[in-house]
Amino acid sequence: MQNLTDSFVSLGHWPSAGSFGFNTDILATNPINLSVVLGVLIFFGKGVLSDLLDNRKQKILTTIRNSEELRGGAIEQLEKARSRLRKVEIEADQFRVNGYSEIEQERLNLINLTSKTLGQLENYKNETIHFEQQRAINQVRQRVFQQALQGALGTLNSCLNNELHLRTISANIGMFGAMKEITD
Repeated sequence: MQNLTDSFVSLGHWPSAGSFGFNTDILATNPINLSVVLGVLIFFGKGVLSDLLDNRKQKILTTIRNSEELRGGAIEQLEKARSRLRKVEIEADQFRVNGYSEIEQERLNLINLTSKTLGQLENYKNETIHFEQQRAINQVRQRVFQQALQGALGTLNSCLNNELHLRTISANIGMFGAMKEITD
């Protein structure tokens, strides 16, 4: 340690300028060499270091600008997506409302159509019942008429003798003859 202190103290005592030689004291020459090397590095390396720092600064600024542009683009796309989402939600609500109103309209149309069809079926049923009643009445009339006719013929045949039978036939022929003259 003493040797190190002596080397710094000896820096203040330079030998005379007339002699030139090698200093073999390594501790005395290192600070001088380091100061010279650092001075040269600072003098010549200042530009290179400044250029490197400027390039790095420009890269960082460019990266920041690109990031800001990307961020702005992302925000713009997000706003567009939100706008599209709002439009789609509005359209979905409209479709939902329209769908409900169309469903309600279809339900009312179906109810009206069913009611109309039921009314027609009721009319067809009533017409069919009326027709069947008329047919049944006509069949009953025919049977009653046939039975009455058979009963009358039976009564006539049992009550009539030949003379009465001939007079009835003659009277009927006379009536048909009179009707024929009226129509001619």
